[in-house]
Formats: sequence, structure tokens, C-alpha cells
Amino acid sequence: MDPVSLARWQFGITTVYHWFFVPVTLALSIIVAIFQTLWFRSGDDKYLRLTKFYGKLFLINFAMGVVTGIVQEFQFGMNWSEYSRFVGDVFGAPLAFEALLAFFLESTFLGLWIFGWDRLPKKIHLLAIWLAAIGSNISAIFILAANSFMQNPQGAVYNAVTDRAEMADFGAVLTNPVLLWALPHTLMASWLTASALVLAVSGWHLAKLNRADRAADAVAESTAEDAAATDATTSDPAPAKPDNTLAAHRFAAVFAAVAMMVSGVGLVLTGDESGKIMTQVQPMKMAAAEALYETAGGDGSGAPFSILTIGTLDGSRPIFVIEVPHLLSFLATGTWDGKVQGINELKAAYADGQLVDPDNKLQQAYAEHMRAWGVDTHTPIIPVTYWSFRLMIGLGMASIAVALLALWFLRKDGLPPNRRWWTWLMVLTPLGPLFANSFGWIFTEMGRQPWIVSGTLPVSAAVSPGVSAAEVLISLIGYTLVYGALAVIEVRLLLKYIRLGLPDVEPVEQVTDDDDVLSFAY
Repeated sequence: MDPVSLARWQFGITTVYHWFFVPVTLALSIIVAIFQTLWFRSGDDKYLRLTKFYGKLFLINFAMGVVTGIVQEFQFGMNWSEYSRFVGDVFGAPLAFEALLAFFLESTFLGLWIFGWDRLPKKIHLLAIWLAAIGSNISAIFILAANSFMQNPQGAVYNAVTDRAEMADFGAVLTNPVLLWALPHTLMASWLTASALVLAVSGWHLAKLNRADRAADAVAESTAEDAAATDATTSDPAPAKPDNTLAAHRFAAVFAAVAMMVSGVGLVLTGDESGKIMTQVQPMKMAAAEALYETAGGDGSGAPFSILTIGTLDGSRPIFVIEVPHLLSFLATGTWDGKVQGINELKAAYADGQLVDPDNKLQQAYAEHMRAWGVDTHTPIIPVTYWSFRLMIGLGMASIAVALLALWFLRKDGLPPNRRWWTWLMVLTPLGPLFANSFGWIFTEMGRQPWIVSGTLPVSAAVSPGVSAAEVLISLIGYTLVYGALAVIEVRLLLKYIRLGLPDVEPVEQVTDDDDVLSFAY
């Protein structure tokens, strides 16, 4: 394989792997903060147990996210030096803000939260987890701002002397229309993923408690007569501390199921707007997402949405199609008869240079380079964009269905069934939105091909010129082995603490707000 293909594989593998941890971190940090807030306000130990339990799962996930995220920065210099040289002035600015502002805010206050349980006032300790959660979500703004520039380059100009893109308007980078809808869509997807994890864990424990309750009832009946015959003169034992495990997991499961449904609705709304923006700035991506070869709509008939399309091997025309009339026109344009350009028409438009945005100074200045590189008529890989788009939507809808099923079993103080199918459903529940996130990013990045910066810089011109295929392959194998080992560690740690269940808690000895001296132990 050539260095370009290997570099793309390496970046794709490491990015998708890293993204397994990001959505869980974004939303689970807020969920843990909500649980601690409920404990702070009510004093109910069940919320404290939930805080410490899911806080531990959050920390395991956060640590793995940090380790895998560091590798991403290495690759920009190792395999994509031409990309870094060309857009470093623009791409580096939001990444610098992410590190200096968001990550330091997140990591600093997360450290205070971890080690401050018995050292900080309760209000300050609660504030620490909220600031850590806010820092995590602020980081999403700057990361998506950098990625949105790749989807729709604005806020920069081309310097012909240095052959680089230079920042002209940082405000335009932060108000990119792609970013304005990608951000809420990503946050909603994160909430769906993290909530699915909480539902899966608490739902599994509730099924176990269902079996335990039935066994306890049988034991209680068999010992009732023995208890009645006990000598009345004996002293009564100290009352046992009530076990609120069932109440805690029920609250967490209901909370997570409702959050999944709300985030699912948010995904539909933000995804709809994102699709319309995508049609405007990347019409080829929308056509590839639907395997729409011929232009449709605009004449009163409307463009159909294809449920299933089978095309020729060369991807030039469809052979068999199952479709919903008019739906694609609405998704792309907001009207039921809107025109949606097909792949064949767009390829011809690329060849004629018609798709260079007349208002985009960067694309205008770089238009002559496009023809020199010979990428004008290239299209994304249709099967990848077509199926990743549908898997993203299908897995998201399936996750909402699981949330509805869980609420059905939990109604009227009910418990989920202790059956094998429920156990497997809980195992698969967090994987659904997790893979939906991954397929969404695969669609976003693969649908932009052959461009690394849409309409401006092709992938083939962005790789490091001095790196050989053998060198990229060696690092690819190394990363794969390391990531495989990390995956084993991550899964074993999560399963270990999930099986242990909610921790027993004692009153937390935290200094009060009135204490004059705050001491720390090192």
C-alpha cells in the first residue's frame, strides 16, 4: 500500500478508537455532577453512592481518553506535515485554546475533585466537578471548530508567497455554520452514549436485584416462625442500616432512560439542520450519503430517500432501489419538492470548476491547484458513506427503543426481568450509540473525500513527503498493538468495578465553609 492509504488507515483507526471515550466523558461528567448535586441538596446517601460509583467509571474512561488523544497530535507532524504546514495557522488556533483553556480547566478541577473529598468544603468540592464537566464540554467547541474548518473552510485567506492558509477572522472560524449545528448534534450524541452506559449498568444490577428479592422473600417466609419463637426477653439487635441499592439503581436507570429519549429527539432536530447545511457546503457528501446518482426534485416531484440502493461495481448508476418519496428533498432543503443534485451532475460540475464557492476566498485562490492535482471528478467511496449514514441513524433509533423498553419495565415500581436476553440487551445497549457515534464520524470524514480541507486541499497533497510506506506501516502496527492492550485494560477495569456495584459510604468528613484553615495532605 502507498503512504497515503496507510496514513489514512492509521489516523482513522486511532481517531475512531479515541472517540470511543470522548462522548462518554462529555456527558458522564455532567451526570456525575448532577448526582453529587442531588446528594448535596438532599443528603440522601443513594445519590452519594451513585456519585462515587459512576465517578469511578468516568475516571477510568477519562484516563483512557487522555492517553489515546495524545497520539492524535503526534500524527499531524509524523504523517501529515504538509497539512500542518498549509493550515497550521488556522487549525492550530482552536486546538491551542482547547489545550490552554478547556483541558487545563478540566484536569485541574478534576484533580481537586478526586483528592478533595475529605479536604474541601462540600460547596467547593461540588463546584470542582461542575467546572471539570464544563471544561470537558468547552473542549468540544474548539475541537469541532477545527474540524468544521475542514468541512467548510472560512475565516482564512491564501498567501501565495508562503503557499499557506492564514487566519483572517477567528470569529468566522468560531461561527462556522457547520460548527453551529455540529456542536449540539455531538453533545446530544454524547448524552445518548453516556446515558446508555448508565442505563445498561443500573439495568443489569436491577435484574440481579429482582432475582435477589425473590430469593429473600422465600428466606423470609421460612424464618418467620423461628423469629416469632425467639425469647422475648432477649435484647433486640441494633437496627441494620437500610439498603438503598435498589432505589439508587432505579433512579439512575429511569434518569438515564429519560435522558436517552430527550437526547434522541435532540439528535433528530440537530441532525436535520446539519443535513441542510451539509447540502449547501458539501453537496457531494449528501448525494453520496443517499447514493443519489441522478439529480432529483425541483420539478414538483421531490427527491426520494433511499432505504436500500444497490449500484454497479463502478458506482456509476443504481441497479435496485427501495425509497421513500420526497423525503430526501425535505432532509436536504426543508421543502418536499426541493432539488438535490446527483453524483453524476456533481462530478461534471467539479470537472468544470463550477463548485468552487465564489464567496470563499481560500477556495477561489486555490482553485487552480485542484486541477493540477487531478481530483476534480473524484467522489467519496459510495458504499462507505451510504452505509455509515444508515448505521448511524439506525443504531441511534434502536437506542431510543431500548430506553422506551426500560421505562416500560420500570413503571409502577417494577423491575426488569432476570433473563439472559435482558443481560445481553444491557451489554449491547451502550455499544449501540457508541458505534453510532463512530459511524457518524466515519461518514463525516469519508464523505469529504478526496479533500482533507473541503474543496481546497486534497488528502494526497497533505501527507508528509519524506515518510515511506514502511515507516507508516511500522507505526500503524505499533499503535494497533498498544491500543489493543489498552482496550483489554479498559474493559477489565470497567467490568471489575461494574460487578462490584455501588460502594458502601460513610458520612463524608469534609471541612465546613466556616473553617478558617484548609489543610491538605501530600
